[in-house]
Amino acid sequence: MIILRAFKTELDLNNIQKTACAKHAGAARYTYNWGLVRKIEAYQTGQKVPTAIDLHRELNALKKTELTWMYGVSKCAPQEALRNLDQAYANFFRRVKQKKAGKNTKVGFPRFKSKKNGLGSFRLTGAIHIFEKAIQLPRLGVLRLKEGGYLPTGGVHILSATVSERAGRWFVSVQVEMEMPDPVDKEHPAENHRLAAGVDLGIARLATVSDGSRIENPRALKSNLSKIKRLNRIVSRRHKGSANRGKAVKQLAKAHLRVANIRKDALHQATSLLTKTKSAIVLEDLNVSGMLRNHHLAQAIADVGLYEFRRQMSYKGAWYGCQVFLADPFYPSTKRCSCCGNVKAAMSLGERTYTCEVCGLVIDRDLNAALNLEQVLYS
Repeated sequence: MIILRAFKTELDLNNIQKTACAKHAGAARYTYNWGLVRKIEAYQTGQKVPTAIDLHRELNALKKTELTWMYGVSKCAPQEALRNLDQAYANFFRRVKQKKAGKNTKVGFPRFKSKKNGLGSFRLTGAIHIFEKAIQLPRLGVLRLKEGGYLPTGGVHILSATVSERAGRWFVSVQVEMEMPDPVDKEHPAENHRLAAGVDLGIARLATVSDGSRIENPRALKSNLSKIKRLNRIVSRRHKGSANRGKAVKQLAKAHLRVANIRKDALHQATSLLTKTKSAIVLEDLNVSGMLRNHHLAQAIADVGLYEFRRQMSYKGAWYGCQVFLADPFYPSTKRCSCCGNVKAAMSLGERTYTCEVCGLVIDRDLNAALNLEQVLYS
């Protein structure tokens, strides 16, 4: 089967190349904001809202007079920014319709991009070539990679490359079409007891599998929280607009990037392991946004990345032939005894061991929930 996949790695740029990338990101940001202003003006005056194609024609006319500096960057950067704006605008009206239909959806009108939140990103298409330790992009030339051999050099169709900046580091994400072997179809996962599993997600441990294995939670934010708080205090004490404040902001951004990378690595390791070794997996259909309303646990829940875990399981399951099922949101996986099926009336968060009053089973709370989730396949 043919799938769409993205490979992201860090670039090793010199100062000239960093300046060129910053110019491309600035052009994309400017174009996006300019296009959003044009759409808002057209909507407020009752005119037809211009599409990305209409805006690109206007932009080409402005290049000859007011925006001559845009000739210094690839035409793809502003062009793709307008396409992103079109998509964001369409998503807004789609969510408005869903809201009117009674769905619990955040509307979210497109926002203007600010340089204060980072230099941003830009997407390039066209002649893109990948080498062992470098990548060649339109207008930017050959850029060295910090990690050699990760990006695919052959056997794929390259669609686009997105260059982004975060905490002073530049990354490239290459979207490709690639062929993967068709996964083995498991029509009846319940017939293979060894490979089917239930997975209970939590805070103390990232995941508990019904076969007894556990995946620990790195607690990326909690382990770096004291440093982040200290850096936040330093930023708040610096004068706005000063060079020292700029240095402090960069240090804070690096700390946040480290937390995000630790969490991302743990989630990818866990989801890849489970989807490659199991034929069927049952997860809880958790209402993460509702769980985050509990202010006592919101930070710990957000630190786990529950929604991202489920999202990765969905697409990796299709890649590796692992069927991913979701249990009913009201299924009592925690309060139900995995041995006799007795359901407790209530169970507090402080009870880490499940004790059944009917059959006398004493078992770890999370393992009991994982076993109950596995039994959903056979019920």
